[in-house]
Amino acid sequence: MRARPGIVTVALNASIDQTVSIPNFTAGEVNRVAWEQSDAGGKAVNVASFLADFNHAVAVTGILGRDNQELFLRLFAEKNLIDRFLRVPGHTRINIKVVDEARRQVTDINFPGLIVEHEALDDVLRTLDTLAEDGAEVFVLSGSLPAGVAPTIYRDITTRLKARGRKIVVDTSGEALAHAIEAAPDMIKPNLDELAELVGHALDSEAAIVAAARALRKRGIDWVVVSMGDRGAIFVTADAAVHAAPPHVPIKSTVGAGDAMVAGTIHATLQNLDVEGCARLATAFSVGALGEIGPRLPPHDVIAAFAERVTTRRIVD
Repeated sequence: MRARPGIVTVALNASIDQTVSIPNFTAGEVNRVAWEQSDAGGKAVNVASFLADFNHAVAVTGILGRDNQELFLRLFAEKNLIDRFLRVPGHTRINIKVVDEARRQVTDINFPGLIVEHEALDDVLRTLDTLAEDGAEVFVLSGSLPAGVAPTIYRDITTRLKARGRKIVVDTSGEALAHAIEAAPDMIKPNLDELAELVGHALDSEAAIVAAARALRKRGIDWVVVSMGDRGAIFVTADAAVHAAPPHVPIKSTVGAGDAMVAGTIHATLQNLDVEGCARLATAFSVGALGEIGPRLPPHDVIAAFAERVTTRRIVD
């Protein structure tokens, strides 16, 4: 019998991630594909898949196009995810990732998503209410928004679920993030560019990044995690600000690395690790995702080994 979900991830703009490998990819020229792989994706779907790899009972909800859902059904069955998606007419968008291993570059080509009607969104909200009533404690609102959905939606969902005492994690950008912060989610994970856009100025030093994160904490956000690519990440809580530096590993794709960090932070906090322990484990999840194509992590012992190689440092004002 399938366990009731403790975690719910919400994908309003899911995608199929088609990864194509083209050595020495050149725009304007004929390029030949070395290999191709298509995966069910979107940030919230990735987070759910990573958490399932570490034995969490996770429900996935949001909106899928009815006409190309096969990859999602396969992933949900493989990872034992609880499928609470609403199906609507049409195709879920496709995002193409051109991986150039020779130059160590990834080029993104993102298609527009479905146009979502108010009735469909109301159905998703009712599903969230039901999942909360059934005992889910952590809700992850992750990814971009489709056409037809107001940028205030993550704020409204956060307010709705916090009134029920639920924990909310938000990973988005732009207007959607700015509005979500008004409702004080429990955790946000902007990357450096997203944080700079949010605060309205460049963040050209570690001190500036920490100051921006602490200003957000004063607005009621418990965890601010700032991902910085190969420079690692900064984790800011009430207890400390910690920089985590990842070990150098071979990279197959950077797609999903930020989502893995979200999943790793959630997993670590549920294990009651301290800030440095969370920073190490979350960074290890992200490093693990770099060596995979699609929303999957390497075995637990590999993640543990990566965590041992993560270097953490407390940032002192």
